[in-house]
Amino acid sequence: AAWLQSCSRSAVAASPLCQSIKRLEGQSVAQQRAWLVQNFQPYRVESLQSTPQPANGLLTAYYEPVLEASRVAKPGFTVPLYSPPANLKSRSPWYTREEIGKLPAAQSALKGKELAFLADPIDAMILHIQGSGRLWVTQADGSRKQIRLAFAGTNDQPYQSIGRWLLDQNLTKDATWPGIKAWLAQNPKRTQELLAKNPRYVFFKEEALNPQDALLGPKGAQGVPLTAGRSIAVDGSLAHAAARARCAGG
Repeated sequence: AAWLQSCSRSAVAASPLCQSIKRLEGQSVAQQRAWLVQNFQPYRVESLQSTPQPANGLLTAYYEPVLEASRVAKPGFTVPLYSPPANLKSRSPWYTREEIGKLPAAQSALKGKELAFLADPIDAMILHIQGSGRLWVTQADGSRKQIRLAFAGTNDQPYQSIGRWLLDQNLTKDATWPGIKAWLAQNPKRTQELLAKNPRYVFFKEEALNPQDALLGPKGAQGVPLTAGRSIAVDGSLAHAAARARCAGG
């Protein structure tokens, strides 16, 4: 299914490879495997560094957060999520996360760009890092609906891990999101200080989420929906974005 999604793009849909992949639907696992063996050459990605022991690779996971939100700011929902400001491209890099929260010029540029409001600034940070997510939004009339926010740009500032900063400062031994939230619960006055350690800020766009879209993941770099449990990110210097990959231990 993930491969077929990649082949849904008009630029590659008519390619011989995509035509062959489409014909694999309905065939047995043995037939599909035989086709792969016949048509593909496997490559093993290894570290260039020479070490006594095999180097460990790093796998990171992506997920689509599902969060409660409000269309308007109100008690309990005060953390805004923004669409890109009009002057985002004319000023590069744009204001840092800390400046966005403090400078009148940055706040003026974002006035009217609010898409929704969250309850927790760490949930907003998680959404920024993941790049997209789903929100259960309470509308101005009190009704609720689920929407998807997709990545629409950044302030072109460097990303810094707030969990890494907490570890480096010996402030916590648990840099998971629950651990970070627990630390902030004990140190609420340091919330803005911690958030400012990550200068990068992400902007979003709202996408339709009809029943069919709700079954699919957000769009990846190829512009097609990601497939849960199948789609992975790759290093473009090592593999093509549409390449088939297998994660293997050992």
